[in-house]
Amino acid sequence: MLRRWSLAGLTATLGVLIAVVKTGDGAPGTAALLLAVFLGLAVVLSPMAFPRPEPVDNRPVVYWRPGCVFCLRLRARLGPDAARLNWVDIWQDPAAAATVREITGGDEIVPTVVIGGQAHVNPDPSWLRDQVAPAAPQA
Repeated sequence: MLRRWSLAGLTATLGVLIAVVKTGDGAPGTAALLLAVFLGLAVVLSPMAFPRPEPVDNRPVVYWRPGCVFCLRLRARLGPDAARLNWVDIWQDPAAAATVREITGGDEIVPTVVIGGQAHVNPDPSWLRDQVAPAAPQA
């Protein structure tokens, strides 16, 4: 559990330390700004940035792990469409980690997306968005 939060915790701690140093140097405004930036980054790097795993119907599955920059890029580029996917943290689910290792030939490469039984390792976010976007109404 701690491993999932380690990068976010390290980022927040670093932000607090920098803010303390800047405040001691007589720059409280800069300290507050830097603290806000680091705390925001800590939230983005934390598991809170990803939808909670709720296996629903036959939605595509995205296997991810906290701190993975490629997972963060995918999540950010999908925007609201990310809610159309089942997000599974491989550090929290050993069976999911085993599935990813099976797909990737022994490595835990994430994000790995499974759509309709077909696996895609680190897919292009715009391609994935097209796969999960609702169909446009026919006129």
